[in-house]
Amino acid sequence: MTAVRAATPADDIAEVLVDEKAISEKVRELGDRIAADYRAKDLVLVSILKGALPFLADLMRSIPIPLRLDFLEVSSYGASTESSGVVRILKDLASPIEGRDVLVVEDILDTGRTLAFVLEHLRSQRPDSLRLCTLLDKPARRIVPITIDYRGFEIPDKFVVGYGLDYAERYRNLPFIGVLKPEVYRSTT
Repeated sequence: MTAVRAATPADDIAEVLVDEKAISEKVRELGDRIAADYRAKDLVLVSILKGALPFLADLMRSIPIPLRLDFLEVSSYGASTESSGVVRILKDLASPIEGRDVLVVEDILDTGRTLAFVLEHLRSQRPDSLRLCTLLDKPARRIVPITIDYRGFEIPDKFVVGYGLDYAERYRNLPFIGVLKPEVYRSTT
């Protein structure tokens, strides 16, 4: 059975966990900290596509020092609300990172499986340093321990969308982080 879609993506949201203003303030705070820590370094921001793109765009504008960008695209979810546990690299880095200071920019740290895979993949390329900045941290679901160097918000174990996070490629354009109504994903799984 096909679910009836809401008039707007926001109609599918049960509650707003982090509003647009709070996101903006946190991104500026993270940018200031990162700029201070990397002032004399050769910084490369590596973003995990597609979800981290809005966060990356706002974050890089908040870091007033020279930096480079690169991207990885990985898949572990598909159209599900749960990670499959199988991580695949769909797009690898365009430039070498050996000898550079790399900061991975991610939208959400959940089980840790995907990021553990990504971090190991990047470590194998011998950067000078490798650190992690994540907008959202959901520690209740952690299976693989991951060190977060720059954390935006700790959130409860709820399925969230918006500000880049999606469900079945929808809701990325919402300017806030919201909890998706369960009937939306239960009717399509």
